[in-house]
Amino acid sequence: MQYFDFSFLKVTPLNILDIVLVALIIYQLYNLIRGTIAANIFIGLALIFGLFFVVRALHMQLLTAILGKFVDVGIIAVIIVFQQEIRRFLLLVGKNASLQRNKAWWQYFFGKAEAEKNNYARIKPIIDACKNLKQNRIGALIVFAKYYDEQFYQNSCEVIDSKISKRLLESIFQKTSPLHDGAVVISENKIKSASCILPLTEKTDLPAQFGLRHRAGIGVTEANEATAIIVSEETGEISYAKQGRVKMNISFAELEKLLNKDF
Repeated sequence: MQYFDFSFLKVTPLNILDIVLVALIIYQLYNLIRGTIAANIFIGLALIFGLFFVVRALHMQLLTAILGKFVDVGIIAVIIVFQQEIRRFLLLVGKNASLQRNKAWWQYFFGKAEAEKNNYARIKPIIDACKNLKQNRIGALIVFAKYYDEQFYQNSCEVIDSKISKRLLESIFQKTSPLHDGAVVISENKIKSASCILPLTEKTDLPAQFGLRHRAGIGVTEANEATAIIVSEETGEISYAKQGRVKMNISFAELEKLLNKDF
């Protein structure tokens, strides 16, 4: 019987560490682009690269020459296309290296009950504000950004950087407020900015009653790792957007569960 010789494979602790670190980096990159437009762009680039190797192996000279031009500038194209994702990845690395983040992990494993209690205290003002907005048919768009990208948000926003408050949220979205026309962005346990102009989704199969507020709420969750609460001005209905998908007419009990999970 013939046996395969695997003696050339030398597994050392450094090799294992190398593989684990690469796997962690790939996983973090996947988390950054999951559910966003960048994921579709990445798949498109991967298909182009894969097709290039296939046509080259088949000696299809014309297609090889055309696709080769894309491959030649592959690294530059990736940096340009995924500029925001690369910035968020570096931000993630910096935060994970901090003592505060390590403390958060410690609390997650050994103080989960206390963490859940603290989390409810954080989301209660948001839920209470949504109840008031729904009752009074006041339109609102509240975005929860996992990573607050200043370049993405602050270019079109009024910076607030304030503690999360029910009264503040309600006053921002009052029709007489100069900040009501736009989104509020919440990140790092603070209301970071208001009156934000966000990218609209390009989906064409949305319900007819969805206006700019709903399209912006869906669009921001496609372009960033974020979730959004949309309160309809016409019906008071509350919708919840995540990864480009939206749940319509959710109850406050469901809203609390979603915020507990995502915020």
